[in-house]
Amino acid sequence: MVTAGDFRNGVTFEMDGNVYQIIEFQHVKPGKGAAFVRAKIRNIIAGGVTERTFNPNDKYPTAFIERKDMEFSYEDGGLYYFMDPESYEMVPVNKDDLGDAFKFVKENMTCKILSYKGSVFGVEPPTFVELVVTQTDPGFAGNTATNATKPATLETGAEIRVPLFINEGDLLRIDTRTGEYMERA
Repeated sequence: MVTAGDFRNGVTFEMDGNVYQIIEFQHVKPGKGAAFVRAKIRNIIAGGVTERTFNPNDKYPTAFIERKDMEFSYEDGGLYYFMDPESYEMVPVNKDDLGDAFKFVKENMTCKILSYKGSVFGVEPPTFVELVVTQTDPGFAGNTATNATKPATLETGAEIRVPLFINEGDLLRIDTRTGEYMERA
């Protein structure tokens, strides 16, 4: 059990049948009246963020989120299969649970599978990935006054903006959190 007075950033707990994580919290002690805790919480399963006030003595059951490294194997009809490297068990994940950053993942990459009480609710791809440019306009130098970019398609089908000097076949390092080009690898 965790009390609202013990809230810290990153703490996960169950409330009203949902699982929440503390994003931001503040203990408030007004000059008049009782103290309270104001917190910004994120529903881990659904993804919504809300702000709520708690009595510091309120108790909630602690929620344990399991994060496990698994290797992306293949996609078949809207289900994406991940393999546990220890037991070689295949875990199917619905396309809706993948998130936007999954467009940078190719087969055999290791991702973190997020589950609560055995049910998978999210996939975290690696923070940085290296992918080959499969299609972009030819690069050219000069006649630019600022940081000019052009669209490029990567081997996974994702499209990003890259500097003008990038050519087809270049291996790029991509930040999956922002979807931005970092550097040539």
